[in-house]
Amino acid sequence: MRAEDPSAASLALVAGVALAEVMQSYAPAAPFQLKWPNDVLVNGAKLAGILLEREGDAVVIGVGANLAHHPDLPDRPAICLAALGVAPPPPAQVMADLSAQFGQWFTKWRTQGLPNIIAAWLARAHRIGTPLSVESGGESGNPTRLNGTFTGLDPTGALILRLADGTNSVIHAGDVFLL
Repeated sequence: MRAEDPSAASLALVAGVALAEVMQSYAPAAPFQLKWPNDVLVNGAKLAGILLEREGDAVVIGVGANLAHHPDLPDRPAICLAALGVAPPPPAQVMADLSAQFGQWFTKWRTQGLPNIIAAWLARAHRIGTPLSVESGGESGNPTRLNGTFTGLDPTGALILRLADGTNSVIHAGDVFLL
């Protein structure tokens, strides 16, 4: 990371756009969608996810994508490319394609900043007004749950959730569930 780079957390958006584009290239007819900040969905089922870990000036981006099989998750549906009728590409090919696509978006992130990344992410996200529930760690390990509607992303890439009372809550971290 360089001092002039956007926030490291916004790399989740970069990786999400790149991953969604790669998955879309394998299954062009599938309705891929991004869920903040780090999941790729098809018809509400999780196809892929992204995790970021920062260590000093380095950010490690982990990607998991369901190519040939998908887990049976107790809390949400999952799907794989094979279930979409797509012959799963070899993992090495997926990594090569993702590396190239991520490199292009990373260059935009570094040279143009976040506005283009946020616009590209929003173009692939669930629609504005989608009901969401967000759970965060809360104080003393007691989770806090907020329900509202997706209003967009702020200039840093944080999620904006409109609450029932009409106020907006800016979410920087948490587990997001589509309602």
